[in-house]
Amino acid sequence: MKYDEFAFFNQQLAAMLRDGIPLEGALKRLCQEMHNGKLRDQLESLEANLARGTPMADALKSSRLPELYKRMLLVGVKSGDLPAMLTMLADYYQRQSNIWMRLKGLMVYPLILLFVALVLSCFISYLLSNFIWNNFEDISEYAGGTVYSSAIQSGLWISPVCIGVAFAAVLIALAAAPARDKLRWTLPAFKEASLAQAASAISLMLKNGVPLSDALAFAEQLEAGTRAERDIAHWRQRLASGHGKFSEMTAAGTSKGVFPPLFIWTVAQSGEDLKSGFDRAAELYHSRAAYRVEMFLYSALPCAILAIGTMILAQVQPVVAAIMSFVSSLAGN
Repeated sequence: MKYDEFAFFNQQLAAMLRDGIPLEGALKRLCQEMHNGKLRDQLESLEANLARGTPMADALKSSRLPELYKRMLLVGVKSGDLPAMLTMLADYYQRQSNIWMRLKGLMVYPLILLFVALVLSCFISYLLSNFIWNNFEDISEYAGGTVYSSAIQSGLWISPVCIGVAFAAVLIALAAAPARDKLRWTLPAFKEASLAQAASAISLMLKNGVPLSDALAFAEQLEAGTRAERDIAHWRQRLASGHGKFSEMTAAGTSKGVFPPLFIWTVAQSGEDLKSGFDRAAELYHSRAAYRVEMFLYSALPCAILAIGTMILAQVQPVVAAIMSFVSSLAGN
């Protein structure tokens, strides 16, 4: 889902509801202006169900919209202020769009670099193997020099093979959902963005009157299958056993929790106002993730040039060494 498009949709929907346009009519009008895609299909399905008189809860249950979105829509309907809820959801998804668009660029850049390196490496190996090396062996044999082993020639393809394996490994890691979830809670920038996302989701629910136990249970559901699920489940169990303070909830947790001490401290400093604490944690880790992305992008270009230059030297070096050896042997004769 394109979070920026979804955020804009919710902003427009909130404005239309404030102007007195019925929800079904507003959904239908906005869907007509959207590009074809899964988001439009899901929203049109929701509009059709509501137009047939299906209760909101049942209409959302059959929808494939984000679980947090469906849950908060029901909260907004129950509170009687759906436009305000849609505005808050728009802000939430706009923030997610801003950081995850940068992180997607962070993922795409290494892939582009590996692909360019793979193509360039294959071209250099082909050029050295089929033109320069073959002609050098002919000259060496004609001059009575050493006929060089094919091991050097086959070694010219080691670099393309290694880069190709790395490229395939990155593609597989990004394509497999379990690997993506593990990397999301392991790599620094992605982990900090995930921390910000989790804190924002909990803060959004608390701001709209969702009890802390329910907010944690839903956050645990959102992070199902990830390393964060274990930590949030521990918090919820501690809360159920009577530990109401956040510092008490997070105490005696797992030894290798994904929520760092700074996150715990930031939330705990808010005292009983946990929604503000989670909001501050979300802002903090959103800023940290954005900073890491910026630093990576600034340093990526010189590092890429250095890596490609090193790759070229590594490929050319055996051929240059063989030629220099041959020239030295001729000069010695």
